[in-house]
Amino acid sequence: MRQLLESGVHFGHQTRRWNPKMKRFIFTERNGIYIIDLRQSLDYIEKAYDFIKNTVAEGGSILFVGT
Repeated sequence: MRQLLESGVHFGHQTRRWNPKMKRFIFTERNGIYIIDLRQSLDYIEKAYDFIKNTVAEGGSILFVGT
């Protein structure tokens, strides 16, 4: 959790630029910026890690795309 905070993962978009579908992942708003719920983020990161680990263990391939 500390690494996520130090990396700034919790900073979202400005409050005037947001997708309503993301409302359930927003923890709060501070200084016109949405703050993302890191507990939920960490849960999804762990699920993604498990999926990748299992896929590779079964001989599958993973393609990472960065934008």
